[in-house]
Amino acid sequence: MTLDDTLALLQDLIRIPSLSREEAACADFLEQYLQACGQTVNRCGNNLWCQAPGFDSSRPTLLLNSHIDTVTPASSWKRQPFEPSVENGRLYGLGSNDAGASVCCLVQTFLHLSQKPQSYNLILGLSCEEEITGTGGIERLMQVLPPIDLAIVGEPTGMRAAVAEKGLMVLDCTAHGQAGHAAHNTGDNAIYKAMKDIAWFQHTRLPRVSDLLGPVKMTVTVIQAGTRHNIIPDTCTFTVDVRVNELYRNEELCEYIKTQVDCEVKARSYRLSSSGIDLGHPVVERCRQLGLECYGSPTLSDQARMSCPSLKIGPGDSLRSHTADEYICLDELSRGLQLYASLLDGLKLK
Repeated sequence: MTLDDTLALLQDLIRIPSLSREEAACADFLEQYLQACGQTVNRCGNNLWCQAPGFDSSRPTLLLNSHIDTVTPASSWKRQPFEPSVENGRLYGLGSNDAGASVCCLVQTFLHLSQKPQSYNLILGLSCEEEITGTGGIERLMQVLPPIDLAIVGEPTGMRAAVAEKGLMVLDCTAHGQAGHAAHNTGDNAIYKAMKDIAWFQHTRLPRVSDLLGPVKMTVTVIQAGTRHNIIPDTCTFTVDVRVNELYRNEELCEYIKTQVDCEVKARSYRLSSSGIDLGHPVVERCRQLGLECYGSPTLSDQARMSCPSLKIGPGDSLRSHTADEYICLDELSRGLQLYASLLDGLKLK
């Protein structure tokens, strides 16, 4: 389990475009890589998984998971996103930080831990469609895996331990008015009606504030209205990104919002709930022993679609995700390898 092996694997992954729902070539490569390392690889769609030797259903099972898909590269890239380059201790390339570094470190960790007796069963699961919260990714993978007692989810956290993360609920809102001629005092402007509700989303602070995740955050991100300059619009639609803490259920919060605004409100889904792990869990205790910071993450990951306890931790910085000229530091890769091994080798799951 060396930095050179991890770096070479990550460079190979960067060279293979792996946009969400277009991960087949990347999955093919990783399948062949793991097979060359002596692993029996299972595949469903573009998801891959393999088990360490000695699986025993009477023991708890630990899953190492990260995602192999990337977002579309931003137009402001100055480098070539699919051509890895190492400069001043940094590896540049699309997906290097989110989440290629985690993928490669977890692959190497799995290969390393598979050679040593552990008190748990170990599974490596590499999933697709994370960036679009697609149903063909982790949800499909979890259906074919044995029951999981703990999942380690690789995402760029700076190797801090995310013991909770906010959920996501996307609201599509519609304000209704009445069309009229802009030159006359007729009609009922839907934009003006929407502005009142948009202000409510902007300024409202919901009362339940989490110690780990803070308040619910509601942000209007898209707005559409009107067809011509001289027609008063009868419809104004806008989208609200709601980051939900563990003190609210998505359904409950949506119903409350409907009582506070005049527009029509529809949630796209309730399935991306806030997630977390008991702070007394053995893996959290091991994090504390290693001096790792435990925190609540504002960003969503595949944790939201896991029913088992999970911990999000990985090399890199979330602020670099989805940015132009994305990079991972080589010392972050090295630290990721070391800390994953220290965290998981000899871990006792109760």
